[in-house]
Amino acid sequence: MSETVIHPTAVVDPAAQIGAGVKIGPFCVVGPHVTLGDGVDLKSHVVVEGRTQVGAGTVIYPFASIGHAPQDLKFKGEPAELIVGRNNRIREHVTMHIGTEGGGMVTRVGDGCLFMASSHVAHDCIVGDNVILANNATLGGHVEVGDNAILGGLSAVHQWVRIGAHAMIGGMSGVESDVIPYGLVKGDRAFLAGLNLVGLTRRGFTREDVNALRTAFDGIFGHEGTLADRMAAVESAHPTPVVGEVLTFIRGRGGRALCQPR
Repeated sequence: MSETVIHPTAVVDPAAQIGAGVKIGPFCVVGPHVTLGDGVDLKSHVVVEGRTQVGAGTVIYPFASIGHAPQDLKFKGEPAELIVGRNNRIREHVTMHIGTEGGGMVTRVGDGCLFMASSHVAHDCIVGDNVILANNATLGGHVEVGDNAILGGLSAVHQWVRIGAHAMIGGMSGVESDVIPYGLVKGDRAFLAGLNLVGLTRRGFTREDVNALRTAFDGIFGHEGTLADRMAAVESAHPTPVVGEVLTFIRGRGGRALCQPR
């Protein structure tokens, strides 16, 4: 591990916890309650404030604002946190906020994610591993995003929505409802357009898994019987892990409706 390098124009509070091999570039600001893991790289003009932990190997690009107070009028200065995992790439003008009392006091980002320029992670969001937010993609408060999900540019996710693992959100989509794992949604008021077949192929899912998901999709979103009846029939016909993941997600629904096909 190389030595820690802090540019003389950076303002780093003496109370901040700085790991080995950290690079803090020109005009960065690091607050007193911040922890930077080993090998974190703040390129320049980065602000990391609040009770924020940034995991090892994460790179943050100029003008990102990480760990400030949320844009929530109910926030009263409670000691909430932002926890960012390892090996993330956080590009220019990205904003990530700490949590609130109404959301468990923590905003959490997993490992290996890419946050493209001007994307936003609001208070109390839970973002999984290997997630991609393209330019200007926006998460409202309390959103949950599963592993390997991709949000296209200029998309916006309503507060409290859940995005399942391996889902794909099309560019410029407004997502108001929960998106099943492996789902593909698009539209200014997003609808479920099918499965993320490109993502499934890229991630190496077997033909059997893809066929099971296709059949399950048709069964779950068919027109005969209740949703509960259709899900039970799908579960009996396709007892596979990938189908089970979709069914578990639907049954665990929170405060939002389920995104449906047109």
